[in-house]
This record gives sequence, structure tokens and C-alpha cells, in this order.
Amino acid sequence: MTTTMVDSPLAHMVASTPTDYWNDSCAVDELEYAVERGATGATSNPSIVLGVMKKEKAHWVPRVRAIADEHSTWSEVEITWALIEEMVVRGAGILAAVFEREDGRKGRLSVQTNPANYRDPVRMADQAVHFSTLAPNIQVKFPATAAGLVALEEATARGVNINATVAFSVAQALAVGEAVERGLARFEAAGGDTSRFSPVCSLMIGRLDDWVKVLVERDDIALEPSAANWAGIAVFKRAYAICRERGYRTRLLAAAYRHRLHWTELVGGDVVLTMPHAWQVRFNGSGIAPLPRIDIPVDPALIDDLCARVPDFVRAYAPDGLAPDEFATFGATARTLRGFVASYHDLQATVRDIVLPNPDVRPA
Repeated sequence: MTTTMVDSPLAHMVASTPTDYWNDSCAVDELEYAVERGATGATSNPSIVLGVMKKEKAHWVPRVRAIADEHSTWSEVEITWALIEEMVVRGAGILAAVFEREDGRKGRLSVQTNPANYRDPVRMADQAVHFSTLAPNIQVKFPATAAGLVALEEATARGVNINATVAFSVAQALAVGEAVERGLARFEAAGGDTSRFSPVCSLMIGRLDDWVKVLVERDDIALEPSAANWAGIAVFKRAYAICRERGYRTRLLAAAYRHRLHWTELVGGDVVLTMPHAWQVRFNGSGIAPLPRIDIPVDPALIDDLCARVPDFVRAYAPDGLAPDEFATFGATARTLRGFVASYHDLQATVRDIVLPNPDVRPA
């Protein structure tokens, strides 16, 4: 692929501010588009892998059949993970030039540990170490839960670059920062060089907005109409300020885009913004100049209204609003974990339909 930078608002942001952006998919065409416009990373999860399979059906359906033919005794689970790993390696190859250019600090592709293992830190850490052997520029995703914190600290200590995902609160971001620092200290004490580590913590700001909107309807809350669209931004900005004060080496990453404020309000920070392809196209065609706004506070009146009316926003916004043993059961976290586990099983079902087609359905 070409390495020439295509002029665009996102490319301008990357060139003129500390803010990076990633492609929120490992689909080849989308990833190439993003890298040509300054993207320095990409991500995947079971939902993304399933989406890529549908977009690149002509490539992946024959590959799944070939994997099954090559390993006649493999289970659907084993075939599914072989598919995921092959897709991740393919995407990592597209980012290899960025990885080399940035001396390993950028240019990584994130792959998620088995979402069904969200309660088991040992299995998550062991799988992360395996993933890190797939390509030099792999980053591994763990849920920001109590078990996930144990796993990501252990994986960091064993030399894995981590991405803490399923995070919605200031408390989770701070806990991740502390766990990573412990892991880095252990790695350094064992003689390791941490200069090429680039850990991130993904705050899923759009999904927090979604959860606030669910609560507004569920609990008949008379919230100021625009306030819910600022919930995730407010949490992100507060977490960023505290992480910067504490000197954590983990960068915050904003995920789950819902509107343009999720881009424009975070420009200027030493952060990562992970964007689906459709949002990148929209932003690049917007003509908006990406000016630094990360340090501009959210309207205090909106914060006050959210705090007064939505108790879960307080839990997300306060640095001590959640204890680690509450992370997994926080509404936005539980909804997302359930969704990832469901997508993982949907992915296995898709593999099953390829390997063992349903005879009751007419072939396409």
C-alpha cells in the first residue's frame, strides 16, 4: 500500500497535535484508507471480526473451509480462533510500516482475549502472551474488571502491550493506570526494556452515553436533553486530567463513536481516538478544523444536571465512584460484556454455518 499521506482533517489532527487515531476495524480496505490519512493503529473484537467476515466474505469463507479441511478434528472453537488470529495478523501487516517508522511506539493492532473468560485472569494472561507471538505489533485487550486488572498487570509484567477495554468510568481508568505501572515495574525489575510499551485504556464514551439514555427512559428521568451526549466526554476529560497529573504511562483511548463531539472535544490531548470507517469518512468530509479542546471543560450546568439526576453518572464521573469489584456489574460494563460474549458465540455460529451448512436452508 502507499505510504503517501492523504490530506484530510484527521491527517491534519495527527500532524499538528499529540492526538492519534486508530481504525476501529481490521478490514483491509478500511485500514488502508485510515493509514493513508494518518491512523497509527487498529482494533478488533468479536463483533468487528464478524463484521469483517461479512465485508470480506469472498476471502474469509474459503479460508474458514480451508482451515477446517486442514484440521479435520478441530472444534468450531479452534477454527474460530484460527480465523481470528489470521485476520489479526493480516491487519497487523498493514500497520507494520507504521510500527517500524515509529520505533514500535505506534502501529499496533489490538486483539481481544476470549470474552467468555472475563472471570479468569490466568486464562486471559496466558492467551495474551500467546497473541503477542503472532506479530511484533500486537496489542492485547482485557476487560477493565477486577479479574481483567489482575490479568493485564500479569501480562504487562510478561512483556505484553495491553489495551484495557470495556471501561466507562474515571475509577476504571485510574485502576488500569495503576495496574499497568505495577506491571511495568515488574518487567523492568526483571531486566526488561519498557521503551517500546504503548499501553492504552479504552473508555467507551459512546456506550456510556447510551447507558445514560437507557436510564433516562427506564427510570423516567427528566434530564436536560443534550446532557446525555456529554456524559462520556465529561468522564474522559476528567480521567485524562487525573492520569496526566499522576504520570501514568497508559494513554487514554476514546471508543464507541456516536456523534462529532466525540472527536472534536478530545482533540489536543495525548490520547488515541478509535473511529469506525464511516465516522472517518464523515469527519474527513466535514471541513472541520480539528482545534485543541481537550482542556476546555464541559458545561458545568450539564455536569450538575447529570449528577443530580443520574446516580450511575456520579459513579462513572467520581474518581472513587466504583470499587474494582463493582466494575463488572456496573450497568454499561455488564451490557457490553454480555454483548461481546454474544458476538463471540455469533461468530462461532457463522463458522458452523460454513463448516456444517444447514441443510434446511437453500444454498446462496
